[in-house]
Amino acid sequence: MPRPVTMFTGQWADMPLRELARKASEWGYDGLELACWGDHFEVDRALSEDGYCQRQLDLLGEFGLGCFAISNHLVGQAVSDPIDERHKAIVPERIWGDGSEAGVQQRAAQEMIDTAHAAQKLGVGVVNGFTGSPIWHKLYFFPPTSNEDIERGYQRFAEQWKPIFDAYQAAGIGFALEVHPTEIAYDIVTFEHALDALDHHPAFGINFDPSHLIWQGLDPVKLINAFPERIFHVHVKDAATTLDGTNSILGGHLGFGDHRRGWDFRSPGHGDVDFGGIIRALNRIGYEGPLSVEWEDSAMDREHGAEEACAFVHSIDFPASGRAFDAAFDKEDQ
Repeated sequence: MPRPVTMFTGQWADMPLRELARKASEWGYDGLELACWGDHFEVDRALSEDGYCQRQLDLLGEFGLGCFAISNHLVGQAVSDPIDERHKAIVPERIWGDGSEAGVQQRAAQEMIDTAHAAQKLGVGVVNGFTGSPIWHKLYFFPPTSNEDIERGYQRFAEQWKPIFDAYQAAGIGFALEVHPTEIAYDIVTFEHALDALDHHPAFGINFDPSHLIWQGLDPVKLINAFPERIFHVHVKDAATTLDGTNSILGGHLGFGDHRRGWDFRSPGHGDVDFGGIIRALNRIGYEGPLSVEWEDSAMDREHGAEEACAFVHSIDFPASGRAFDAAFDKEDQ
C-alpha cells in the first residue's frame, strides 16, 4: 500500500477547516495533519466537549480525508525557550497568562500533556511539534559558553520534558520533534545529545523534515540512517541555498521570500532536497506512515503549490523491492 499523502494545516490556519478540507480533497490529498490552532484542532475543546473529536473526524470524512497525526508546535516552543514578547503572539492567551517565564513554561508543559490525551481521544498515535531550547541563543560561543553551560541546558530540557514524555508513553502516543534550528535538536549530534539527556525515552522521536537540514549542509538521509527507530512522522518540504558571495546561511535578518537571503524554503521539487534518496531510506527502515506536505514557498501561490505538491509526492513515492533486480538470473530461483 502506498503511504498516505497528507497536508499539514499549520500554514492554513487562517482558513476554516471545512473549506480547507474541501480544497485538499479536490487537490488529491488522503488526509490532513491537523494543527492545534485556528479552528483545526483545539486541545481544550477536545478534552472538555463530548463529541468534539468525532465531529472533527466526521468533517474530514465528508471529504474522504483521514487524520494520522496532530501538531502542536507553537505551544511546545514555549516549554523550554527563554520567554519573551514573541511568544505572546504564538500561544493562546490562557497559556500566556501574565507572561512570566515560569508561568508560561509551566502552562505550556501542561498543554503538551493535554495534547497527548487529545490525540488519544482523536485516535491518532503521533503528536508533532517543537520543544524550544534553553541554549539555542548560546549557539555562537561568544561571549564564551562553557561545556557546563551547555550541559545545564540539556538537563533543564530533560527536567521540563521527561514528565511530558512519561504522559505520552502512558497514553500510547509518540512525540515527534521536528529537528529544526531553534529547537533542542537541530542536527544529528544535537538529537543524540537530547536522547542521552532523556535516557533515550521511548516516547521521544523525530518528525523528519529535510528542508531544515539541507541548508545547514546536512545530508537528510544520514538522519534517517542514524535514528531509524525514531522516525515517527515525515514532512515533505524543500529548501534551496542561493549563496552568491554576498549572503550567508545565517539569513542576514532578512524575511523569508527576500531574494537576498542565502537560503529559503521551496515547494517540494523546487529546491535542493533529494527526495528519491529519502524515499529509498524510508523504505529501508520500513516507514509506513504519512508523507505530509508542509507547504512553504514565499514566491508561489499557496493553492497552486499545494495542489502541485500533492501530485509531486504521489509521483515520488514508490514501494520497496522484495527482490534483487537481477534475481531473474539466479538459477536457484528458477
